[in-house]
Amino acid sequence: MQNPPLAGLAVLVTGASSGIGRAIAIAAARAGADVAITYRANKAGASEVEREIRSLGRRSLAVQLNLADARSVRDVGPAAHDALGRVDVWINNAGADILTGEGAALTTTEKLDLLLDVDLRGTIVASWQAVELLEAQANGGVIINMSWDHVLTGMAGRNPQIYAAVKGGVLAFSKSLARSVAPRIRVNVLAPGWIETAFGATLDETTRRSVADSTPLKRWGTPDDVAGAAVFLASPAASFLTGQTILVGGGAVM
Repeated sequence: MQNPPLAGLAVLVTGASSGIGRAIAIAAARAGADVAITYRANKAGASEVEREIRSLGRRSLAVQLNLADARSVRDVGPAAHDALGRVDVWINNAGADILTGEGAALTTTEKLDLLLDVDLRGTIVASWQAVELLEAQANGGVIINMSWDHVLTGMAGRNPQIYAAVKGGVLAFSKSLARSVAPRIRVNVLAPGWIETAFGATLDETTRRSVADSTPLKRWGTPDDVAGAAVFLASPAASFLTGQTILVGGGAVM
């Protein structure tokens, strides 16, 4: 019987108390990995994910992380390493929400500042922390960062403008990082498209149907769709991939 694809590995997933991060963390555990997760405010959600990972027979840890706080980022890697014994895969999924809740009420400039601070600067600083941790290990490791499929084509609107600028920055940074840390560390990017998260639930049925109709695969994506791609990139099956971007968007962007 073949071993699970992530058997024996330790994975850290930031922003895993709900949505895509939650799906990635649970998928990694099902694929055989021990999994550390982070959360910013949703402690209850993080505790639930931690319990589910442990119910699968894997070790887990939930750590509070504020990506806008460099000290908080600096502490999360060692905490995961101490709990799991190592970190083989670091997945920078956490990001700011400017579309729902309090984030939706911010001014455009406030949204831009938040995304720059959390999604761009936070991903960069966390990636550097991951490099420091992974380079100290005999076998190196894997970093996966999160972008957006529409950074390649653009989308009209003020929110898409600032989101594309920030997530485009993550994509460009990740390519340069991949060249800098090869061959011992692989760096790749996931770029989700229209995924069934909290934002999708706020849209009217006409808009939701229009999105599905305009997507070649004729549906919205799910967090599990993104999680499947994450497990692949984290696994030995992707051992000859670095500096690459997987668009998880049903073909809306090709």
